[in-house]
Amino acid sequence: MPMSEDPLKSSRKEWIEKIKKEKGIVRNPTEDHDIGLKTLQNPVRRKILSFLAEADRTIEDIQNGFKVDRMQAKFHLDMLENALYIEKIAADGIEQYHLSPRGEAYLENVKPGNVNRKL
Repeated sequence: MPMSEDPLKSSRKEWIEKIKKEKGIVRNPTEDHDIGLKTLQNPVRRKILSFLAEADRTIEDIQNGFKVDRMQAKFHLDMLENALYIEKIAADGIEQYHLSPRGEAYLENVKPGNVNRKL
């Protein structure tokens, strides 16, 4: 019986293709890394990623959960979306944010115990 492709790997491939079609990945790897690094240097944005891991959230959820005004919440969410860590989805007139496969991978890699101590 042939092994089927890992569902997570398949999901990531689909996501990358979607991004290429919709937004276009036009940044070079160095620019992409720089944007990602600048985005994740802020502890609030890292906490927002963890918050989104629990459930999809609206901008109001972010405002209330982090005690920030709408402009601050939008700024953080826009940076995370630009760096491809989250995606905005709209359903029934409600905009929500959720983790992208890249955001999920980031959180998986920063879990306690996932650090290579042999460096």
